[in-house]
Amino acid sequence: MTTQAGATTARAEDRDGPPVRRVAVLSVHTSPLDQPGTGDGGGLNVYVREVAQRMAAQGVEVDVFTRRSDPAQPATVTIVPGVQVHHLDAGPAVPVAKEEVTNHLCAFLLALQAHPTAGTHDVLHAHYWLSGWVGRRIAPRWRVPLVQTFHTLGVLKNATLAPGDSPEPPLRLHGEERVAKDADRVLVLTCGEARLLHTTYGLSGARLTVVPAGVDLDRFSPGPTRVAPVGGPELLFVGRLQPLKGPDVAVRTLAEVRRQVPDARLRIVGGASGNGQGRTGPAELRALADELGVADAVTFEDAVAQTRLVERYRAAEVLLAPSRSETFGLVALEAQACGTPVVGADVPGLEAVVRGGGTLVPNHDPVDHAAAVVRLLTDPEHAAATRRAGLAAARSASWDRTVERLLAVYADVVAERVLASAERQAASTEVAAVTAERRSA
Repeated sequence: MTTQAGATTARAEDRDGPPVRRVAVLSVHTSPLDQPGTGDGGGLNVYVREVAQRMAAQGVEVDVFTRRSDPAQPATVTIVPGVQVHHLDAGPAVPVAKEEVTNHLCAFLLALQAHPTAGTHDVLHAHYWLSGWVGRRIAPRWRVPLVQTFHTLGVLKNATLAPGDSPEPPLRLHGEERVAKDADRVLVLTCGEARLLHTTYGLSGARLTVVPAGVDLDRFSPGPTRVAPVGGPELLFVGRLQPLKGPDVAVRTLAEVRRQVPDARLRIVGGASGNGQGRTGPAELRALADELGVADAVTFEDAVAQTRLVERYRAAEVLLAPSRSETFGLVALEAQACGTPVVGADVPGLEAVVRGGGTLVPNHDPVDHAAAVVRLLTDPEHAAATRRAGLAAARSASWDRTVERLLAVYADVVAERVLASAERQAASTEVAAVTAERRSA
């Protein structure tokens, strides 16, 4: 299967100037203003914000629409000139579990249609399936093409459930299928995601475009020369504390590592999210650490802003990424950009990001993850080579490249829409001419 990555860019470059000046972005269930690592905040939030700011720098105006989750939130927040986040009233103005947002999608749709900017955009880009549900209904009314990025897929999560996890409901699976088939273009973060959409929903390569996420190379960098850690080497886990991300595997990995590196420590940065409440939240992970005899070596920290997160990456010897599923390993990419090796699970989203910059383990056995960590901690030459490879991989990824590809896709779907309209008009004119000729005969 061939996707549209290269062909799209080439066709867009042949056109006279960018045809896209205004973009509507749907991020219904989470706002780009939310802190990644808490609630439903994660890579999607970073993606939307980073991309929107860089589009604005190129003269493209971006309106982001999200659900109001706090009565104190203003109707509109300007992130930077050219990027506005609009909070729409849909359901109670309180945080709502992602699974419950479906009850408020109709209200969100009505609020979006009534917004002063409704119908003023050139293209609509929806993020996650909930936004896609709204997008596939509003795009025809606005007469604009719909571009969809799922970020995560229910079929993939169901195939990689953590022990005791509940599968994604049929409503989500059906919704994703309808959105995938109705969108003008589906953007995927990796080739693995493209293959999954092709085999699951039969999407052709012509309707799939690989647009990887990027990393802020100005912010995430190695920084000062590394010095020997004080108090023992630190392992790092960054992300939402839910079974899918495997924070429990990280704690068990530490316990195994300390059999050979007794002063190793683990820092966990992030908050409980979704089904992590009561299962892999801080209290449960502390209890696990105590059971394993490593409680004094585990530090818990709430999610931090990216300006502080870079310090955590630089201080760590190894990033642990034992996720059971990842669409795109943004945290792993950020760590590598800081020169921090990664030890993670061999899942598609990490496979696309972690090459020589770490070790991917083909299971979630803490013993195997620990073996990879110990080698990095005890073999300086291997660790140095891994850092160099990770830095090289990170340099090849940037948000500017992501935006370049996105704008090319936008130009492409707009042009396709114009061409299709012209073809319909020509066909209609031809039919009218033939009808008139028959009537006059």
